[in-house]
Amino acid sequence: MGVGHGHSHGHTQGGGEVGPSKGRVRRMAIALVILLAFLVLEAGVGLTVNSLSLLADAGHMLTDVVGMAMGLVALVLARKGSAAAARTFGWHRAEVLTAMANAAMLLAVAVWVFYEAISRIGDAPDLPGLALVLTATAGLAANLVVMLMLRADSKDSLAVRGAYLEVLADAVGSVGVLIAGAVVIAFNWTYADIVVGVLISLWVVPRALKLAAASLRILTQASPADVDVEAVEADLAAVPGVIGVHDLHVWTLTTGMDVATVHLTTESDSALVLESARTVLETHQLSHATVQVESTANGRHCEKNVTW
Repeated sequence: MGVGHGHSHGHTQGGGEVGPSKGRVRRMAIALVILLAFLVLEAGVGLTVNSLSLLADAGHMLTDVVGMAMGLVALVLARKGSAAAARTFGWHRAEVLTAMANAAMLLAVAVWVFYEAISRIGDAPDLPGLALVLTATAGLAANLVVMLMLRADSKDSLAVRGAYLEVLADAVGSVGVLIAGAVVIAFNWTYADIVVGVLISLWVVPRALKLAAASLRILTQASPADVDVEAVEADLAAVPGVIGVHDLHVWTLTTGMDVATVHLTTESDSALVLESARTVLETHQLSHATVQVESTANGRHCEKNVTW
């Protein structure tokens, strides 16, 4: 037979290995409840005492809650998958879109804090330092609990990574508010509240940009940063019997799921070439791949650029 098609994958659709585990979804749900409870507390105190550092931290906490809610929905959708013909890859990209939205919200909060800080210059606020210290202590405890819950999963999911980064930023923010409260109590220098609010946002911005860049790389279907596409092509060309490699495409569907497609031309047995090609791709961590092999024995050739 002139044409051979094959695919290799270590994932299963609709909630298999590539989908988020029940444990990950459960941890995200518990974390969401914890953050929502503290958001109400911090926003209430911040508005009551008119503290920019508390409001800045509450703003980041709001992005945590909204982002984590979206991330939770994305994980559930990714786990459920989709049997619809219009979504053959299911809902795996949902968590990438969520991570991008999280980054945008973090940047928006940072801009608001900068604007508010500038508007308060020359108008020293009258703040109760003890309220800042007590609220920040409660917030730090909540953030640390949530961080411990999400840390492991943040390595395998952009949606969870986005939530983890936001909670990490909030933990740093809570430490900053603690310091501001201590300064107010010790020296009655209430401008510390404004300074800390700005510093919290400055600390968050580069991390938000990094998250956005990682999401954008996936959404634009750029090749994975840890995959050497030229090496993949060279190794496929070195497979015995292969005389042509073309239409090689490598991209990331979602965190932990890299995908590849390639066309090979051979003068040998297509089945043997196909099996060897699968092995090569798996050595490059491309276990979800589709390979088309066409033999020249019957005079037929793979047309270059037939798919793109």
